[in-house]
Amino acid sequence: MPSAFLADRGVIRISGTDVLDFLQNILTCRLDDLQPGAGRLGALLSPQGKILFDGLFVPAPEGGFLVDTAQAFLPDFLKRLTFYKLRSKVTLEDLSATLAVAAGWDDAQEPKGTLLAYDDTRAPGLGRRFIGERAAFATAGLLDAAAYHAHRIALGVPEGGKDFSYGDAFPHETMMDQMGGVVFDKGCYIGQEVVSRMHHRGTARTRIVVASFADGEAPAAGTAVEAGGKLVGQLGSHAGPTALAMLRLDRVVDAQAAGLPLLADGRPLTAALPGYASFSFPATVATESPTP
Repeated sequence: MPSAFLADRGVIRISGTDVLDFLQNILTCRLDDLQPGAGRLGALLSPQGKILFDGLFVPAPEGGFLVDTAQAFLPDFLKRLTFYKLRSKVTLEDLSATLAVAAGWDDAQEPKGTLLAYDDTRAPGLGRRFIGERAAFATAGLLDAAAYHAHRIALGVPEGGKDFSYGDAFPHETMMDQMGGVVFDKGCYIGQEVVSRMHHRGTARTRIVVASFADGEAPAAGTAVEAGGKLVGQLGSHAGPTALAMLRLDRVVDAQAAGLPLLADGRPLTAALPGYASFSFPATVATESPTP
């Protein structure tokens, strides 16, 4: 399978003698054990614990880290990083004018112009990512990004700006804790107290799930999901009959107990957790409670 050109992704380089401490103190993920050739999901949160920006962080060959992130939000991401930089010996650079991102799966070969290849560790089978020359990727005959999005949707991997809004979702709601993007044993970071409390008290009720429509193409993103006339959640991105949906799982459990179907635009859907989830569905309340 060829790779797909992700034209809506940009690249930030973060380098300098203080780079590891700087990122460890503000991001949700751990980077001190990240090995070359692996990309790890991480986010910068608001003090209230909601995702402001996210990306895949990968060690750069020349030192520091490259960040594979949403191009549309990259300038604001850089501004926020600069705000937290203070006196840290860190350099922040937007490399998107010359560098771009591609994604490959099913034994895809590196595209022409690749400078750095790394595993996308968010979910088994998701594949690899490539950072390389933007001009080369744009003319390499790569697949359209839609092919990649169909692949990630089938695996239940959400994307910011498509399946959740930045500034409006907690990491647990976007399955970030299930994809290695949040750790709970590295000390404080921005928004850590809220996220840790949600985790240890087992109060994460809203989650991204995979929604399937047996009767054809899934409805558009933003379509409400209801059960018995009550709102349960809404759909995100879709490919064919499969969509991602952010649902209140406790309400789904109640609907199933009452024999009520889940409906989007009046059409029935079935909801299932992604294969990488470590908790069960629909019995999520007990399994998310902290272990004594």
